[in-house]
Amino acid sequence: MKLVGMMGSPYVRRVAISLRLMGLEHEHRQISVFRDTDEFRAINSVVKAPTLICDDGEMIMDSSMILDYLESLVEPERSLMPKDPSEHRKVLSLIGLGLAVCEKAVQLEYEHNKPVEYHYVPWLTRITEQLHAALALLEGAAARANPWLATEQVSQADVTVAAAWRFTQFRVSNLVDVQSYTALAAYADRVEQLPAFVDTPLK
Repeated sequence: MKLVGMMGSPYVRRVAISLRLMGLEHEHRQISVFRDTDEFRAINSVVKAPTLICDDGEMIMDSSMILDYLESLVEPERSLMPKDPSEHRKVLSLIGLGLAVCEKAVQLEYEHNKPVEYHYVPWLTRITEQLHAALALLEGAAARANPWLATEQVSQADVTVAAAWRFTQFRVSNLVDVQSYTALAAYADRVEQLPAFVDTPLK
């Protein structure tokens, strides 16, 4: 398998971390959708990261779709998604919040990269409020982590939430005060010490 995309993307990173936690062999090609557009287009004409090229050449886009496929390849003990319906639902809920953080942080980064005259303040206000609403809910979840967010072992909720938090500190730290989310920051820092995270730094 080949994972294509840059580690500066929280979506690419959550897949890269998951591949390591699942013990799945793969090649990671760090190709930028911005700087290496033509090279990326030769692999995936849609130019969307992350892209997974399966061993038979089949292409899968979108981090959640990729992770769904990867789950089908591993034994239960390497799975990041619990089978118990209650735990599964809780993990999905937390993943949704983590992905909301990623989405809103990316939107804010793009908006703030525009010239000021192109800023639409009501939109900026809306997505900023959405970002902080998701972070506030995750702050509560992180405060209850014992030691993981939803299960007795690391799950996809932990991967996605920790990756999302790190991305906010990488790209929109001026909009996210660590002191407002101390439990989430401490939790994410602890998760980032896992070898699978250390081996896949955000950059």
